[in-house]
Amino acid sequence: MSHVLEHWNHLPTEQAVAEIMPCCGSKVWANGMTARRPFSEEASLLAASDETWRNLGEADWMEAFRSHPRIGESRAPQSAPIRSANWSKQEQQSVTEAGDGVKIALAEANREYERRFGHIFIVCATGKSGPEILDILRHRLQNDEHSELREAAEQQRQITQIRLKRWLTG
Repeated sequence: MSHVLEHWNHLPTEQAVAEIMPCCGSKVWANGMTARRPFSEEASLLAASDETWRNLGEADWMEAFRSHPRIGESRAPQSAPIRSANWSKQEQQSVTEAGDGVKIALAEANREYERRFGHIFIVCATGKSGPEILDILRHRLQNDEHSELREAAEQQRQITQIRLKRWLTG
């Protein structure tokens, strides 16, 4: 068992919620995960995360979305935990290294996306280049509202899985 997981299993509830919150950004998710303790291994934690995430409502998804900076921006919302902000910066590293043309196009597409869907564009950016993310954003602008909300939720689920694995490594 991971030493992080073993330690987390024994924390008081409020502290455990605060510890896992940077992995997702939804208080209901963090409370749900904490209530399911103890976890004996990474696989059971990841499976519980998926199940908890899929049982949340739209308001909880939106709360998680709001914990992220826009793609191409380095500043996370002030409400985001420092660890979450640092992870976002790492996840978007390829975007910050993209050329000015890509950055400008991303900013414009981000604004269009937010006007259309009412929330920021969420994508699992890990391992994707700036131009690749721009292509994904442009493609997703063609979705209807319901399909896009489901896709954004799936992207958040993937981000949460990556962050949980990072969290477990300490």
